Amino acid sequence: MADLKTRYMGLELKNPIIIGASNIVTDIENLKRIEKAGAAAVVYKSLFEEQVQLENLELYERKTEYADRNAEMITLYPVSISGTSDIMDHLVALKKAKQSINIPVFASINAVLKETWVEYAKKIEETGVDGLELNFYSVPEKNGAEDYEIENEQVEILKAIKESVSIPIAVKLSSYHTNPLKHISDLENAGADAFVLFNRLFQPDIDIHTEEHHFPYSLSNSEDNRLPLRFSGLLYGNTKASICANTGIMNGSDVIKMLLAGADSVQIVSTVYLNQIEVITSMIKEIEKWMDSRGYTSIENFRGKLSKKNSENKLPYHRVQYMDFMMTTSQILKKYKIIN
Repeated sequence: MADLKTRYMGLELKNPIIIGASNIVTDIENLKRIEKAGAAAVVYKSLFEEQVQLENLELYERKTEYADRNAEMITLYPVSISGTSDIMDHLVALKKAKQSINIPVFASINAVLKETWVEYAKKIEETGVDGLELNFYSVPEKNGAEDYEIENEQVEILKAIKESVSIPIAVKLSSYHTNPLKHISDLENAGADAFVLFNRLFQPDIDIHTEEHHFPYSLSNSEDNRLPLRFSGLLYGNTKASICANTGIMNGSDVIKMLLAGADSVQIVSTVYLNQIEVITSMIKEIEKWMDSRGYTSIENFRGKLSKKNSENKLPYHRVQYMDFMMTTSQILKKYKIIN
């Protein structure tokens, strides 16, 4: 019988399938179904500083709308808000989630200010979660921002958090870096215990009928997992941190691909939305069946087998443009059934 155990952020997981941060995990009954279906761990829905600040502002405005309207009022402008954001609701829900299941639960945060990153991390650690995932991504607001300034800021934030908490820390990265491997190396030196490759980002769209922006919720598909596959293969053997592939992991075959490339684990969300929570069970069975058919008794028997480090052919990890010798025009036409 195949043994699917793997390690992630220093923890032993019963298999490589982690449920990524989403609204699915905010329901306790869903969490119980996720555990029953066989998932190895859960990342709780992210805490976003911008959302907390916005909700606090809206609440404050509702409470104080008429507070200063009197005969002796000296200004029409609202009183400034002081103090830190109230994140108690999130912390309470996170603690309940951790207590409701027996598999590891990781928290996730996306803050703006360095002080807030540290503040959130400290409060989250108190809930008893098994680890923390940092969502590092920002859109530079000025053309003059240097790339090293943005990346150095992330490194300094990570250092500050590592000095403040004792739970393991994963960094969930965007792929939008000039040299992702260099940045990953810097983050590892700063103490990162794992890397999640990569963050699936909401991108704006435009409705030409209303002439307004909107943000469609686009689920991923298996075609989207090529980039995390490439970087999992590049990182294997070049980092002591855990490697977690994210985006486009839809079935057991996709998990196997990531493991062959060198990932320790994967995060899934879209396939759970599309195929229900019980898809986790079928994914695990598919991995077990594949391993048994090839005589693999553990994941370590084949993890990284097709990484850059272990592949005789290094070309897949170096080339990014289409090349004539990789696929001829006739092959492309046959693939898409344009010709027989």
